[in-house]
Formats: sequence, C-alpha cells, structure tokens
Amino acid sequence: MPPPTAALSLPSASSPSLFPFSSSPSSTKPQIGFCPSTRPSPRLPKPISPLRKLMPLSAVSIEKETLTSERPDTFLREADGQDDASVRSRFQRMILEVQDNVCAALEAVDGAGKFKEDAWTRPGGGGGISRVLQDGAVFEKAGVNISVVYGVMPPEAYRAAKASATDQKPGPIPFFAAGVSSVLHPKNPFAPTLHFNYRYFETDAPKDAPGAPRQWWFGGGTDFTPAYIFEEDVKHFHSIQKKACDKFDPSFYPRFKKWCDDYFYIKHRGERRGLGGIFFDDLNDYDQEMLLSFATECANSVVPAYIPIIEKRKDTPFNESQKAWQQLRRGRYVEFNLVYDRGTTFGLKTGGRIESILVSLPLFARWEYDHKPEEGSEEWKLLDACINPKEWI
Repeated sequence: MPPPTAALSLPSASSPSLFPFSSSPSSTKPQIGFCPSTRPSPRLPKPISPLRKLMPLSAVSIEKETLTSERPDTFLREADGQDDASVRSRFQRMILEVQDNVCAALEAVDGAGKFKEDAWTRPGGGGGISRVLQDGAVFEKAGVNISVVYGVMPPEAYRAAKASATDQKPGPIPFFAAGVSSVLHPKNPFAPTLHFNYRYFETDAPKDAPGAPRQWWFGGGTDFTPAYIFEEDVKHFHSIQKKACDKFDPSFYPRFKKWCDDYFYIKHRGERRGLGGIFFDDLNDYDQEMLLSFATECANSVVPAYIPIIEKRKDTPFNESQKAWQQLRRGRYVEFNLVYDRGTTFGLKTGGRIESILVSLPLFARWEYDHKPEEGSEEWKLLDACINPKEWI
C-alpha cells in the first residue's frame, strides 16, 4: 500500500546515533591472541557507525502523524477543491466509499467483530483513516486503510514507488499520493486471505529540476491467497477480475494477471505468494478519466469477488495440522511483504505511519525448518500452483 509520507528535515551534526559504537575496546575485557607491545598504538580514525553509513536520509528525521478525535470531511488542501472538478477529489471520494462498503460487508459476514478506526493528519498536508477488525468470529485480522497525502519524497522512495526504471535526477520530489489498501486474514484455514490496493500518484518537478513536467499514474490490484485450493472459488475470484477488466479493454485481464503472478514472486523461495489476481502499476498510457473509472470498477469488485467465498468457507471444520499449514503460508506472506513489497518499502523509506504500513501482517505466522508437504497432498497442490502459475479461467 502506498502509505503516508511528509517532508524531510536534515539531522544536525550533533544528532546521536541510534546505536553508539565505541572507538576503543573496553579495558575490562581481556585481549586474546595478541602479543603485548611497549610501542604506543598508532592513532586510528574514529570508525563511522555502519548504521550512519547506510541509513537513508528519509529514516533520520520526518514529521509524524497526529491522531484526530473527529474524522475530517476531506484530507485535500483547499487548492485542490472540494467538489468533483479534479481527479484528486474524485479519487478521494472513491476510496472513502470503498472503505465504507468493504468494512460494512466484512462486519456483516463476521457477525461479532467491529472495526476500530483511527483518523490522522500530517503537518505537511493530508491524512488518512485506518480501520482494523481484530480477533473477530471470522477474521483473525482485517485492515482497510485510506490515505490522502502530500509531501516531498527522497529519490530512493521515488524509485520504490515507481515500477519502471527511471533516470530521475537525484533531489527531493514533491508528490501527492492517495489510495485504499486492505489485507484480510480469516481464521479458518479453508477461507482465503485477500489483498487489494488502488492508488493514484502525482509528482511535481524535482527540487533540482525546475520546469520538469508533472507526472501522474494509477496502480493497484486485487490478489487471492488461499492455504487450500477450491477450484470453484479460484475461478469465481478470477472471473470477477476478468469481468471488471473486460469492461475497459479485453487485453487488461491477461496482461494484469501475468503482472500479478510476476510481482508477487518470493525470489528466495522460488514461488508466488498466492494464486494471483490482477496487478498494475505506473499506468498512465490511457486517458486519465478512463483509468479513474477502471480503478473504481476494480475496487468495487472486491466485495462480490470475496464475500461469497468467505460465506461458503468460514465454518468448514479443520484440524491442527491444517491450521499449522495456514500459518506456514502466512509466513510466506510476511516474507514477501517485508522483503519485496514496494508499498511497504515506500512507507518505511518515507516515515509512513508504521501501524498502517504493517497492518497487512497476520496475528500469527509460522516457520518450520525445511518443511516440505507430502507430494500429492492438498498442501502440495497449493505449493505447486504457487510455483507454477495456472490459467484458472
């Protein structure tokens, strides 16, 4: 998810390191393996903390969010208008409506859990609403967040936000980012996890390149991560994605389905996170109005794609072994999100609200040494489908 960010401020020369390093060994510890010498030791330069060498500028000093007691009517600046005259305004309205609709559907199917809501703002402009339902009757953890944020991103965050290679000059880049992002983790191992995210970005000319053209793009997708395969469920999910895509361009579904399979790839495991869906990024080669409508259609397809499956699977009996397999797959979810996910990387590089960034992580995950499911088992079939993506429809 593209989380919130804000302007950077340089640390002073006296800023302390988070992990102080001593320039000399403690006199209380024995020195082993060296012959004593009567010659004075040469004066060595004070070592530089590896943390200070490697820490990105964006991690040093960043404005933090402020929680508000009342949800504001808009997070847009006055200059962006409060009506539907701008893409920014209409995208904000869309993500607020999607958040409300998805949360209402999830509370209805859960029957017991209720979303906790936090609204927050940023000194640099904008803000967001984080909603989390935790330890309900059906959902272990369900997060549905929106953000509408202004700020200045460092070059490394720009590269994290962009899917394509860029020759962008180094320098702070003013930006606007808005999005809705959600991850839904059910308790039952036969009920699938779902992730969706739809976002809109604009960047102004970099600080050191005045006059460069403003850039904009849409990104997002919806993907399906079960622990067990029910082909009718997977086909239902993919058919809803294809239906949304086909309303705009018949090439969208096969193109974005492959993009999803490629993006959610855990390189160090040689497998996908789940059974795919659709994914796109840096999308600006179509009419802006068309892409706004397309993102809206995809976001509105979440409820019909997911809720019927949850209603069907939420009460399926399961045993401890099946629950353990679900938690092993959730471990894969954690690995992808913390190592590869561009939204997480962007948020961590720009000082985003940490609770919102990490809301995607499950309450429980599992790692077992050298775990391999028995060939031909239901668990093996899921792993095989993650290694070898299939065409489901």
